[in-house]
Amino acid sequence: MEFTGLSCGDFVSLLGSKAPVPGGGGAAALVGAVGIALGNMTASLTMGKKKYAAVEDELRRLKEEAERLQGELLDLVQRDAEVFGPLAGAYGLPSGTPAEREEKAQVMEAALREACSVPLSIMEKCGEAIRLLEQFAAKGSRLAVSDAGAGALFCKAALGGASLNVYINTAAMKDRSAAEEINRKADVLLGEYEAPADGVFKSVREQLK
Repeated sequence: MEFTGLSCGDFVSLLGSKAPVPGGGGAAALVGAVGIALGNMTASLTMGKKKYAAVEDELRRLKEEAERLQGELLDLVQRDAEVFGPLAGAYGLPSGTPAEREEKAQVMEAALREACSVPLSIMEKCGEAIRLLEQFAAKGSRLAVSDAGAGALFCKAALGGASLNVYINTAAMKDRSAAEEINRKADVLLGEYEAPADGVFKSVREQLK
């Protein structure tokens, strides 16, 4: 199923059902795409206005980057669902004999690593989006700055949500050294991008109040 082709209503209904996908990772990717789209909206509402002519070329460049991120995050909605299949299959493998248990453990470990890779990618893309939203908020029209602020909040939520999907998979890994290394990557991304997202929100809120 192509999840990004669903209506908003159908996606949300499916998300709230007992269907295994889409799940938290896909939801995080979608929220991140919405967040950076709000940055794009800020640029779109600013470009063409004489008051902001000096930053028009820069906004056009930023908008191109944002559109790329939108597409990549939407692709990750689908990718997150795709990597769940092998993981679900691994859980269902037989484990009645020592050989079966060994094979299942190996398949599980590989599937868990792959399942971690997608939310990590979502986190990376959300971090890029937050950096762009900083610039949209600084350079965009004051009449549209609330969109950039909201976008930063959405991308921070997506960043955090994706991290939980990393941690739940690493918790099941037997290779604790590998799991801790993956967790460190997620920790670094949270540490690097949560504060800038908060900064955008606070800056925009202060301008509006």
